[in-house]
Amino acid sequence: MATPVKDIRKSKETINPKEIKETIHKGKKDKTNYIIKTVLNAFELLEAFKGDKSELGVSELSKILKLHKNKIFRLLATLEYKGYIEQDPFTENYRLGLKSLELGQSFIHHLRLLSIAEPVLKTLVNNVKESAYVGVIREKNVIYLDIIEADQVLKVASRVGSMLPIYATAIGKCQVAFESRDAIEKLLPSELKPYTKNTITDKNKLYEELEKVKKLGYAIDNEELDSGIICIGVPLRDYTDHIIGGISISAPLIRTTKERLDNIIIPMTIAAAKTISAKLGYEIKKKIEENKNDE
Repeated sequence: MATPVKDIRKSKETINPKEIKETIHKGKKDKTNYIIKTVLNAFELLEAFKGDKSELGVSELSKILKLHKNKIFRLLATLEYKGYIEQDPFTENYRLGLKSLELGQSFIHHLRLLSIAEPVLKTLVNNVKESAYVGVIREKNVIYLDIIEADQVLKVASRVGSMLPIYATAIGKCQVAFESRDAIEKLLPSELKPYTKNTITDKNKLYEELEKVKKLGYAIDNEELDSGIICIGVPLRDYTDHIIGGISISAPLIRTTKERLDNIIIPMTIAAAKTISAKLGYEIKKKIEENKNDE
């Protein structure tokens, strides 16, 4: 027989908050005695990233959770080891990791990246007739988060979820090109492994390539990761002016002429990246800065 529930539709003067709580939980077994404090602290730490700030430092987390810095550091180290938290190599602050993405959509919703990029990339793929990726840099690699595949018999195999080298991918090079040399060095392996005969394995040549990318605003992977495949990568920026990811078009070299690349694929990929960045607030940031300069 079901436990009868009291009618709590009373006036504000007669409502007893304690009575309401007891009524709602009546019939349920109290499990508060089974709570493991350390696990609870770990979840509260993860939940601290639900706010407006995507990155937090140890001191900040210590204030939010009212826990000692040593305890915060140990929690972060554990969560980072399992992939639920990751440390930004540039700021040394912490943010949600890709394991959080695997558990649910909280990481993606926070970035708002995939939901915003998807319709833009669909239009791009319809126009250029080649597959498009959206990806981010994580743990010294590029990881592709999503792909919009072209309706082609011969097309590039999906790499979604794969961890690929930054230096051999257009989507990787276009993101790191705008960082300082020291920051880039932290993201590169000590030795640049060759994947094809076109892979750049000399760091000085790579830095020269990244300078060109910075000037052009896009990167090219000319059979540097896979033979017979060419890719164009363009960075994505948000309202903070930071690069938060990139998009790329991948195509078989046999149907990618220089004319098609220069006149169709590159300009359309750049335009798509600008549209996505604008939806992420980048254009608003630029307009605010321009207004400040005009004053």
